[in-house]
Amino acid sequence: MKTSLIIHPEELSHAWIDRMAEAGITVLGIHPKGGRRAPIYVREMMEMMKEREFRALIDYAHSRGLEVEYELHAASYLLPRELFAEKREFFRMNEQGERTPDLNFCVSNGEALELFANRAAELAEALYGTGKNFYFWLDDVKDSACRCPKCKGLSPSDQQLIAVNAMSRAVKKRVAGAKMAYLAYADSVTPPEKVKADKGVFLEYAPMEKYKVGAESLALFEAENISPLLAFFGKSDAKVLEYWYDNSMFSGWEKPPKRFEPNAVQIASDVRFYREKGFEYISSFACFLGEDYEKLYGEADISPFAKCVKE
Repeated sequence: MKTSLIIHPEELSHAWIDRMAEAGITVLGIHPKGGRRAPIYVREMMEMMKEREFRALIDYAHSRGLEVEYELHAASYLLPRELFAEKREFFRMNEQGERTPDLNFCVSNGEALELFANRAAELAEALYGTGKNFYFWLDDVKDSACRCPKCKGLSPSDQQLIAVNAMSRAVKKRVAGAKMAYLAYADSVTPPEKVKADKGVFLEYAPMEKYKVGAESLALFEAENISPLLAFFGKSDAKVLEYWYDNSMFSGWEKPPKRFEPNAVQIASDVRFYREKGFEYISSFACFLGEDYEKLYGEADISPFAKCVKE
């Protein structure tokens, strides 16, 4: 069973690396913050990656036997918003029929899609110490699909898969053995309807919505989403991205972080469920648990996750 905990780049430390390695976690995940400022956070991470201290920490993670992966909301970084002044047709049309650079882009525009994919390939090569799995997600906002005449017949899931397929093809030309994640999340939590996944595109299921439904609706929510997604993408490399340790979410995405206690019962139950469904890789965000958290409350307990994935 492949496992990962995913933290913000500024939270990376020897202590976190040692904690994961000693717990038997197999992958260190790095995730710059999302939301509408996501491209700024991606740029900050790329600058951080040039620093000797950051690269030394990634090297140390490798020395402790951890793989390293980067997961990021990348659409507005890969297709720079500054292009809107001269290339309005690259950008999405909203429901009012207006082109807007606010979120994502027009996946039916071939020139925009090519630029987006080529920049994804450049980004894949630039990520220091990364593995072969790439997670370049669309923008972190609902209702952000393109509604132009060519795109309006495509669901948000179809539009995402068009973008993912294009990135996958471009990245494979530069990184042998590369695989690309389709993020089943928000508007794209249902399978695509009109677009097929290229070879090497795998499912990453991020059930944030389940934290917004009541317990009585949870089973129905998961049944309606997981089985169709696995039927569409297959179980090979299928990954869950959970929120069990996402103290950024539990803290309302504001610092200082709140005190956090993992729900060991929920984690164990969820892990059993995902294993039964056939997922090969289980991960969780673990943000807002860095040194500032430790100074306030002490070290976060990752043993509930580590224990149940070993069983």
